[in-house]
Amino acid sequence: MEAEKRKIDISVVVPVYGCPEALPQLHERLAKTLAFMGKSYEIIFVNDSCPRDSWSVIEQICAGDKNVVGIEMSRNFGQIKAILAGLDYSTGDWVVVMDCDLQDQPEEIARLYDKAIEGFDVVIARRAVRHDTFMKILVSKIFYKIYSLATDVNYDPALCNFSIVKRKVVDEYCKMREMHRAYVMYLQWLGFRQAILDVNHQDRYAGVSGYNFKKRMRMAEEILTSQSDKLLKLLAKLGVGITGLSFLYIIVLIVRYFTVHITPGYSSTIAVILMMGGLLTSSIGLVGIYIGNIFMEVKHRPLYVVRSILNDKSEE
Repeated sequence: MEAEKRKIDISVVVPVYGCPEALPQLHERLAKTLAFMGKSYEIIFVNDSCPRDSWSVIEQICAGDKNVVGIEMSRNFGQIKAILAGLDYSTGDWVVVMDCDLQDQPEEIARLYDKAIEGFDVVIARRAVRHDTFMKILVSKIFYKIYSLATDVNYDPALCNFSIVKRKVVDEYCKMREMHRAYVMYLQWLGFRQAILDVNHQDRYAGVSGYNFKKRMRMAEEILTSQSDKLLKLLAKLGVGITGLSFLYIIVLIVRYFTVHITPGYSSTIAVILMMGGLLTSSIGLVGIYIGNIFMEVKHRPLYVVRSILNDKSEE
């Protein structure tokens, strides 16, 4: 059976949240594009507990097309874990990951595939011209700049999850079961032969993005504290620096006392105490975040739970 499943050329994994209106057109354009390419395929819609009843639309699509697989998560686990669920189920020799809101154009898959067969294991789409809000683009740039500094790797904020990846790379990605994840960053960490391809990026078909400012900041915190220890090293260096400045300040105070007989007032003392108290509190909080990450990892809970699967090939 395993050999039979591997005959699929291309799997397309689509995490679904908040845009049911786009799914029929997305399915139609995907089917047309993949058929034109002459490849056997499966389309995997992963419903991440969409509050707008995307599952009913996925059920209709699956009923009319046996090449479409519907995976319903038991609750909302987040886009990256929904992608992982689709990757875990996928069987294609090549796997495409794309969003459901038609900002990623299905027709670009042919270009991604053509680039891949030039000798690349991973081809990641780059949104040369982004059709997003100013705030979304700004927050993305700030996050990737900080992440690049924290990890010593230069990440391009124009890159997106839209990509095509060889089966070998997908299998290696799925072996990594950390709680806090990032798809494109993990692909780049894995290495292999990689390429970047500029693609056409369109406006969102309907609805609004599920990633508001608060969620983006929480995701940034999780990724930064789970993928890099530079913040802890920065705190250690800051502590050493403050200790050195404190010794110098004590020497200055001693010299002033014996030369001009001036004793500092309480204001400066209180200011120093408040500064050190704030620094210590922040340091303990940051260390607590890292310990919290360890706490979550050692539980070894599943990264996601599937409620049901439509057109499940594994049951055949």
